Amino acid sequence: MGTDKRARQKANRDRARQDRIRKQKLNKVRKRGLLLGLGIPAIIGVLFLISNFVMNDSSSDAPIEAVVSTTPQPTETIPGRQITGKTPCPKTDGSEKRATIFEQAPSMCINPAKSYTATFNTSEGVIEVALDTKKTPETVNNFVTLSRYGYYDTSFIFRTDVSLDIIQGGGSNNTDGPGYTIKDEGGRFSYSAGDLVMARSSGVDSGGGQFFFVTGEKASVLNSQGTYVTFGKITKGLDVAQAILALNSGEGDLGGAPSKPVKIDTLVITEK
Repeated sequence: MGTDKRARQKANRDRARQDRIRKQKLNKVRKRGLLLGLGIPAIIGVLFLISNFVMNDSSSDAPIEAVVSTTPQPTETIPGRQITGKTPCPKTDGSEKRATIFEQAPSMCINPAKSYTATFNTSEGVIEVALDTKKTPETVNNFVTLSRYGYYDTSFIFRTDVSLDIIQGGGSNNTDGPGYTIKDEGGRFSYSAGDLVMARSSGVDSGGGQFFFVTGEKASVLNSQGTYVTFGKITKGLDVAQAILALNSGEGDLGGAPSKPVKIDTLVITEK
């Protein structure tokens, strides 16, 4: 084979390698930017810098191997019925027929003067949470209503981010939702181990059904934003949440995913 032909083939391989690396890094920045609420100008600036860096990097001739994920992917959450129009208050005894798709956010179905406990029966153990009806009654109402409709039953903890000490759930992936969004409630928040927090995109009033647990002090980096609504505190099972975080495989987007599927078998609400 001629020297010129070998040189052209090597140049083509280098360009293909650089393009793959550039696309992977751009996707990671976009997705993490959405979660952490980076402004659009900031995201554009970071993307520009990464793009220039990768496209100009030709210092290594090492072969790039195809990356094959070995992380077991959760099966899809079992779908429930769809409720159109106004969302009625569900039965409180756990007998409500399961629903997972809604047209409208629920009206006030809880009594904020009462206390509510959420029990997460997961494949890794039990987590109990005292819900804060005093500071965040609307957020608790949404969570309790969805729980009583069985919305969270058979859903998954699909994200484990050791850089933030959080585990995220409420669906099969970070795009699942009940079909509506709710308003952000309360003032600025600071985050500590045991918090149950509403997940949302970088936009205001964009939460719906997903949540995350804070398992350690690294989540304090979110304090500067303080916009993710904390609506409960773990009273039992913080060690279970921390053990789920320890399953982080280091693979996937948004900080990583568990090395095996972590299912919420049932989520039970107790009212007193």
